[in-house]
Amino acid sequence: LGDVYKRQGKILLIKMRHMPRCAHNQRILHSTMPPAVQKIYEGGGKAVYHMKKVALIMGSDSDLPIVTPAVKQLKELGIETEVRVMSAHRTPKQAQDFAENAAKNGFGVIIAAAGMAAHLGGVLAASTTLPVIGIPCSAKVLDGMDAMLATVMMPPGIPVATVGVNAAKNAALLAAEILAVGDDALAKKLADMRKDMENAVIEKDKAMQEKIKEI
Repeated sequence: LGDVYKRQGKILLIKMRHMPRCAHNQRILHSTMPPAVQKIYEGGGKAVYHMKKVALIMGSDSDLPIVTPAVKQLKELGIETEVRVMSAHRTPKQAQDFAENAAKNGFGVIIAAAGMAAHLGGVLAASTTLPVIGIPCSAKVLDGMDAMLATVMMPPGIPVATVGVNAAKNAALLAAEILAVGDDALAKKLADMRKDMENAVIEKDKAMQEKIKEI
């Protein structure tokens, strides 16, 4: 139906080839658009695509050292990320408002990082149907097990996909995998990363075999 133009894995626009404008053709056009499309501007035979963003919400600014690997990983993958501080207990209205409006504001996934009584992921998930990923953050007490249980033990109907304690990079990769369902370029980046990891392990195994020979 048209020519796709991309930059850094993001679809910038699709230039439509000539198609008579009628209700039937419009239905065909919309049925072929990928899920990642948020807004479509039709005019002059062009459709502009805006890709979804990731929101990374921390319960406290003290969580920044823990979530920094997630921010770096998302940037490396070319995913636009917005980082905020919101508390499930101290700013519950702001957290709820953010989640309620996240979809229409262009977000595709929300990552919530919190420690101790870590209810942030649940509060956000209760106010949106977007995927919410929880990062349990370790504190001085209980080594993050309290946050892990508070994040993962959600009631039926309000899921929070929970990664390991302080596992911010995995949260970023999971968010990317969710977005990659509708983005072939992003999916290829992730596949290439997996291949690089595989090759790294193979090289380590080869090096180990050489060391064993010397024993």
